[in-house]
Amino acid sequence: MDSICLRILQGIMNERDAYIALNMMQGVGPVTVRKMAEHLGSVAAIFEGSDADLKALRGCGTDKIASVLKLRGSVDPVLEQDKADKLGARIVTFIDPEYPELLKTIHDPPLALYVQGTFETSDRHSIAVVGTRHATHYGMETAKRLSRELTVAGYTVISGLALGVDTSAHQAALDAKGRTIAVIGGSLDNLYPPENAGLAKKIACSGAVVSEFPLGRKPDRTTFPMRNRIVSGMTVGTLVIEAGRNSGALITANQAAEQGRQVFAVPGRVDSPNSMGCHRLLKDGAKLVESVDDILAEFEFLLRPAGKRDVAAELPMPKLSDEEKRIVEALSTGDGEIDVLIRSTGMSSAAVGSLLVGLEMKRMVKMRPGRIVELVNRSLN
Repeated sequence: MDSICLRILQGIMNERDAYIALNMMQGVGPVTVRKMAEHLGSVAAIFEGSDADLKALRGCGTDKIASVLKLRGSVDPVLEQDKADKLGARIVTFIDPEYPELLKTIHDPPLALYVQGTFETSDRHSIAVVGTRHATHYGMETAKRLSRELTVAGYTVISGLALGVDTSAHQAALDAKGRTIAVIGGSLDNLYPPENAGLAKKIACSGAVVSEFPLGRKPDRTTFPMRNRIVSGMTVGTLVIEAGRNSGALITANQAAEQGRQVFAVPGRVDSPNSMGCHRLLKDGAKLVESVDDILAEFEFLLRPAGKRDVAAELPMPKLSDEEKRIVEALSTGDGEIDVLIRSTGMSSAAVGSLLVGLEMKRMVKMRPGRIVELVNRSLN
């Protein structure tokens, strides 16, 4: 007799094992399991009830019930946990304390998550950064900059480990010595894309690599939309950087909106196919993002991340001309009014105006209302 059948007959299938076993059944989703458990009293009861008990359930779908009846004697959660251990992973079920709180609130939270790495309470302050696999230089650099600044601000960056924008987001968070979580579209033993295996190992050391799929499940067309709802569901907001008209990033953004999360989008060139998705999101009400401040302002009245660092203080120092250095030095010791800046530097108003435009593009200064200039990067060498 199979070990799983023996445990059922002995009445020792516990609630946690039941979650893992049901998660292993393809075609039986979390919504179905929740409905069945509501009727039967617990998730474990799905294994303990008779065939007649399960067939009598209403509103659960006869095909779903048939799948459970067919598979419930063949899946072994204990063996699955042993396999996960050998991969250096563990299985976190919906009822485990470390299951992400934000993810619990979506309509169809995964029954179980396979995790290499760790979850931390600080991950409740997470932003998803997603976009096309075929990113331009602009898209890659924007993803790096915004992800790095989000990390410095204390947020965990979550993405899908895909090539392009996802890779840039993960790598930038690692470079900033922060946390990042990769949610993949296949099982942990079928990592996709294989080119990012090294990156995944680094992520697991300072964050987590996560999958809801049982071991052995290869990625396919159905797995990635399922993955995307986890990416958005674990976060307070989703930022889209470059996405074509049919990009998977738009699925993530739409799921974020359905989950009641904030959606952000970075604008691009009007003639670029990679901008079409972002521009559509902006037309539909996404918040336009030009800098990390546009994201942080959305959450300024919420509890701030405990690990917040000074974004401006950690910005890299760009190369400055002698004239630009004079402007920065004057701002660091004097008033930020443009008229005062003109007098203190001895430059013409036209020259100062041109230099300030360049310094703002280099993220050294920020223009404020009332002809005020704020120095945001004080790391002048």
